[in-house]
Amino acid sequence: MAQQFMGPETLALELRAALLDGVKLGAGVTLDAGDVACAFYGDAFIEPGTRSSDLPPWNEYDVEDGLEAELLEAWFRRAAEIDDGVDPWDEEGTRGLVGYAASRALLSRWVRGRLNGLAQARFFQPVSERMLIGELKQVRRYLDEPPVWQAARASVAAEVGPETRVIVAHSLGSVVAYEALCENPDWPVTDLVTVGSPLGLPVIHRRLSPLPVEGRGAWPGGVVRWTNVADPGDVVALVSELGTRFESGPGRDGVVDRGITNGARMHDFVRYLTALKTGSAVAAGLRGLNA
Repeated sequence: MAQQFMGPETLALELRAALLDGVKLGAGVTLDAGDVACAFYGDAFIEPGTRSSDLPPWNEYDVEDGLEAELLEAWFRRAAEIDDGVDPWDEEGTRGLVGYAASRALLSRWVRGRLNGLAQARFFQPVSERMLIGELKQVRRYLDEPPVWQAARASVAAEVGPETRVIVAHSLGSVVAYEALCENPDWPVTDLVTVGSPLGLPVIHRRLSPLPVEGRGAWPGGVVRWTNVADPGDVVALVSELGTRFESGPGRDGVVDRGITNGARMHDFVRYLTALKTGSAVAAGLRGLNA
């Protein structure tokens, strides 16, 4: 999320180096830079032909009822659980979402209380209020707007070639990668490595494509191994263990969940990529061995 002002090569400069380091440190495997491609879909969230220099002046009145409000609530609740600086008993917070849809004014008051609470959370300290609202809107747009999810999944498909074996996906990108793999079971990808993933978060999980059956999501296409890496302090990876949330593929062992600690930057993609457990999972996919 929030990479719409970047581009595939700009992102790859940092992410490719981090992935190469993680694989080398985690498994002693040396890769060439040309072995790694970066799928970019940030431009799916902006008007074609533009590169706005700033975000709209969003505030509590711009958070929509439904998915955006539900996701805001989920982030707030998790932040309150793990961060003593967030008060879960603020005046608006004790009432919950019930009834707010009936009144725009009440919904806006409730949103303002949640935004004020998250402003105190260490996790959200580097994020401005407008950026946070923008992230809520990007998740909602990906899940609800066909042109956006089609463009995002196409960006992944464009980088998958006959020699592609491993997809490493972070944050909303893990939803994009998962759904793209489900759509393309004939891809040669054997390993999916998700990091900082919201795939288990109920507000997202129940909207996945294909839809979950009896609470369990489909196995992602032809993937043989799926490793999920999460920092318990990562608010986005609210449900840090995915093993019980997804079916196992035919002859597969299911999702392997691994916990790590990223320090103060719990959701940072680079820290996830340089983690030894991430590197060893990627290397296992390249070798065709169990992690």
